[in-house]
Amino acid sequence: MIEVKYFGAVAEKTKCEFEKLSFSEELSLQKLLQDLNEKYEFEALTFSVAVNQKIVPKSTDYTLKINDIVALLPPFAGG
Repeated sequence: MIEVKYFGAVAEKTKCEFEKLSFSEELSLQKLLQDLNEKYEFEALTFSVAVNQKIVPKSTDYTLKINDIVALLPPFAGG
């Protein structure tokens, strides 16, 4: 089971801060993001993705593992 954490506008869109998802076959990060986009319609949102606290490109070819934590983060501002 993986945990998906939502922050900022993404959390507002999903109406939750996190959810745990189970999967029966190998799940890529791209497939997870596609499934979440279909479920929550993220098209207008800008966000970064972190896997296990490391920022990764949304297009990265990463196969998720049990106990991975995926975070959808709002854009960062400098300061």
